[in-house]
Amino acid sequence: MRVCILGAGGLGSVIGGYLAESGVDTTLIARPAHAEAITRNGLRIEGVRGEHHVRDNLTAVSNPADATGEFDYLILATKAKDSDTALASADCLKSRVKTVCSVQNTIVKEQILARWIGDPAKVMGASTIEGGTLEAPGFVKNHVTVPTTAYFGELDGTVSPRAQALADAFNKAGLGAKAVDCIQQVLWEKLAQICNASAWSVSTLAGNHELTFVHGMSLREGAEHYVAIARELLAVYGALGYTPQNFYAPLSRLKDIYECATEEDAVQLMLGFGERMKAQGYAGRTSMHDDVVRGKKTEVDYIVKPFVDKGRELGIPVPTVTAAYRIIKVLDHYLA
Repeated sequence: MRVCILGAGGLGSVIGGYLAESGVDTTLIARPAHAEAITRNGLRIEGVRGEHHVRDNLTAVSNPADATGEFDYLILATKAKDSDTALASADCLKSRVKTVCSVQNTIVKEQILARWIGDPAKVMGASTIEGGTLEAPGFVKNHVTVPTTAYFGELDGTVSPRAQALADAFNKAGLGAKAVDCIQQVLWEKLAQICNASAWSVSTLAGNHELTFVHGMSLREGAEHYVAIARELLAVYGALGYTPQNFYAPLSRLKDIYECATEEDAVQLMLGFGERMKAQGYAGRTSMHDDVVRGKKTEVDYIVKPFVDKGRELGIPVPTVTAAYRIIKVLDHYLA
């Protein structure tokens, strides 16, 4: 198997590094300094799976034209807002890629890939919750994982050999994965989960750059705000015909909130979650919160806006989500 990862920053490098370590011929297309450091010294990964130094089966380039040969899979791993630029730069790969998929946090990524590759049959659904940050050229941190961290499946609701093959490769690399016949539901539920955490954390915590997720979730008002967002997202998700499954347990709490008999039960659930995170010394932030702290443009239009738009389309009120969206858009306007 040969895999090419387009946009190998934190997440793409984590995935690519583990795949290469397990024996998959992997090419990372990354920014020049990162690609040069990997070529010179290999890729260092630290985090939830310990320390890894990957050299074998790993090629890093900064220009897609330098990615040689044919690839079984091209995985798009840029920020959603960078998709068009990254894909345009990789036009030279179109004829050399059998299957394309994306691990971005957006519900429109498959349509974008289909337009780029020109053949929808080459596009496969993919989703992951794996967390990776680029700390320095040649060095990434893998700060988040769950038992099943990746899902693959066909957009027509079938499980194909190519989906199973990629899931098998991820499992061999230590990235728990499944090939499923419900990838569309996985994509929507992941987006709801990411939207819940992102809209909540930025609208609650962004005023103080010292704060992390646990600081808000261990306070009653923070838990109440989280539940209010979750219930609105669940109303939209349910109107699409889906019932929460917690695909990314134990990080996801949508199914648990959905099953709570009262709002107070849901608030107590999240307060308990916050207290457990505090006891474990958890100090993480969502990617969107990190973007705000670092002064970068966010992905609010890809992560939060779809639920604002879908709520309006379906006639489902989402006032808390809409308020969070407006707050983040104002912040976003002044980010570089």
